[in-house]
Amino acid sequence: MGEPKLIIQHEVPNEWIDYNGHMNDAEYVRAFSWGVDRFMKFIGITDDFREKHQYTIYTMETHVCYLNEMKLGESFEVHLQLIDYDSKRAHVFFELIGENGKRAATSEQMLMGIDQKAGKATPFPDEIFMRVKELAKNHTPEEKPKEAGRVIGIRRKK
Repeated sequence: MGEPKLIIQHEVPNEWIDYNGHMNDAEYVRAFSWGVDRFMKFIGITDDFREKHQYTIYTMETHVCYLNEMKLGESFEVHLQLIDYDSKRAHVFFELIGENGKRAATSEQMLMGIDQKAGKATPFPDEIFMRVKELAKNHTPEEKPKEAGRVIGIRRKK
């Protein structure tokens, strides 16, 4: 079981800064979308593989928690953990880490393997599934992150 896997290193560009002077909420989602692309490459779904096999991954659901502001030029990393998986789905958890180890945001996502010709969910090809299992073996957290599995709602006092 393991530590999060570092998958992206970047810095906040000028075009990601909004009228409040910090990184716009949509840009956190962009960084996590890059994370999905990197996850796909790690498990072997490269551009060539997608073209040859007409197989890809779609994001079915996502939940973002915004924890801290990110400023112009601030360095960041995106880390990946695999919470769970089955033959055609991956339940992933990303963290966006700012300077000095600041947790700036998290994104919990359900990803689904898709046969592009048929236009429907299908199991991961064997070689891909083997890599998913290997990633899980090395990068599944001992305990589910506190932001994972959350439900949005207003808690009412009784």
